[in-house]
Amino acid sequence: MKPRMVVLTGAGISAESGLRTFRDSDGLWEGYDVYEVASPQGWQKNPALVLDFYNVRRRDVMAARPNAAHTGLAKLEEKFDVRIVTQNIDNLHERGGSSRVLHLHGEIFKMRSVHDKENIFEITGDIKLGDLAPDGGQLRPHIVWFGEEVPMIEQAVREVMWADVFVVIGTSLQVYPAANLLNYVRPEAAVYIIDKKLPDISGYPNMVSIEKPATEGVEELLRIL
Repeated sequence: MKPRMVVLTGAGISAESGLRTFRDSDGLWEGYDVYEVASPQGWQKNPALVLDFYNVRRRDVMAARPNAAHTGLAKLEEKFDVRIVTQNIDNLHERGGSSRVLHLHGEIFKMRSVHDKENIFEITGDIKLGDLAPDGGQLRPHIVWFGEEVPMIEQAVREVMWADVFVVIGTSLQVYPAANLLNYVRPEAAVYIIDKKLPDISGYPNMVSIEKPATEGVEELLRIL
């Protein structure tokens, strides 16, 4: 039995592959207010704008490549039972070689009917206004927007509760409920925090802080482990 490692990743790990997020830009995402393009209210107000925004994001992800942090985490599967819990909507973890990836906030290469959040389809091209699911509902990105429930959070909590090693990479730990996952880490688990700007965390006796970008931080993690 390999030790169980759970890795929570955020925007910082994808940033080094050239994917920008609103994290570092005062609530703007590619020049848009996030609530215009990532909330139910924004969708109701201007669905065409929202669809176009995510169509561009989808093309950006297709053009991006996994970086050394993604491939380094995949390499850790040689020693650990690694479970990735990511806040990112891209597929760079999968393309980097990780075999178990749970997406808390949805996936850019999936879409669903507005009538049924379980009615999910693969998508690699664009979604257009008027594109309908078989149930007659407009298709929308399979993304968890601000104000929507996070259906995968319960599974993520179960993963974290069993972790022997818990690693946080490239997240400010300011988006909930993802930030609450730290509260489910067992006291005896080893905790590693990797970020170029470390979040303010204390109270974990076995915590190691690595104040570096994701690629350099994962490289150091590989040396440590």
